Amino acid sequence: MSISLLIVDDSEFSRNMIKRALPPQWDVTVDEASSGLEALDYCKSLQFDVIFLDLTMPDMDGLDVLKALGERGYQSKIFVISADIQASSKEIALERGALDFLAKPINVDKLTSMLQNHEVL
Repeated sequence: MSISLLIVDDSEFSRNMIKRALPPQWDVTVDEASSGLEALDYCKSLQFDVIFLDLTMPDMDGLDVLKALGERGYQSKIFVISADIQASSKEIALERGALDFLAKPINVDKLTSMLQNHEVL
């Protein structure tokens, strides 16, 4: 059974970096959003099993996306993948529903471990 994944990051380079880091054995279908607003539009009509979410984006940051999805009762396993590694940002992200937090640049072993720990892989 294929997992549906949404990667939300304003940087095409970062989205590609995340896709390259995905475990090869993971049966996953990937969609991409280049902004928080675009991600929310996707989530109006589609249910993703997993969302990888950046925090720092120009139109709507990841923390606001988490808040909006939570208010909508959106059910998805959300993981933050961000270069913003401030303790306060991580704490707020987890409070707003993110399951875990991974710093950029992505360490493939840490990504795999995170997915295994949350029974996604």
